[in-house]
Amino acid sequence: MTVQKVIVFRLNDELYGVPVEQVVSIEKWESVTRVPNAPSFIKGIINLRGEILPVIDLKQRFGLGVSTQAEESRLVIAQNDAIKLGLIVDEAKDVIDLESESVDPSPEAAIGKTSTYIYGVAKHEDDLLILLNLEKVLRDDHLEAINQIEV
Repeated sequence: MTVQKVIVFRLNDELYGVPVEQVVSIEKWESVTRVPNAPSFIKGIINLRGEILPVIDLKQRFGLGVSTQAEESRLVIAQNDAIKLGLIVDEAKDVIDLESESVDPSPEAAIGKTSTYIYGVAKHEDDLLILLNLEKVLRDDHLEAINQIEV
């Protein structure tokens, strides 16, 4: 039985999880500097302890609406290879241990094209937890725009 540590966060009323090793930190969502001509899901850039990072709105990226800044809103600072960025989430919930046996593959027919971003679904307490494949989210061809941002 393999156990994986997962950071749980909320988008709208759904819970999502990402492997803890892909998360650098969780920060308060404060001001983001807009970048002209960036795709709408790229909210802009931030200066995080001297490092300039792009920020994307995960809700907008997944077609779930547009994030609004609230007291619980957070930036999940994620990194995959050379790409490091902030992901806007409605709320960071918890870090949990997830047993590999409790993870089912994503039901592609039910999820549609966003299933490429999802590697599984797990039952957590009384909720379903959608497990994101950040490697796919961060390497998607549409995110080439991030590499084009000049600061």
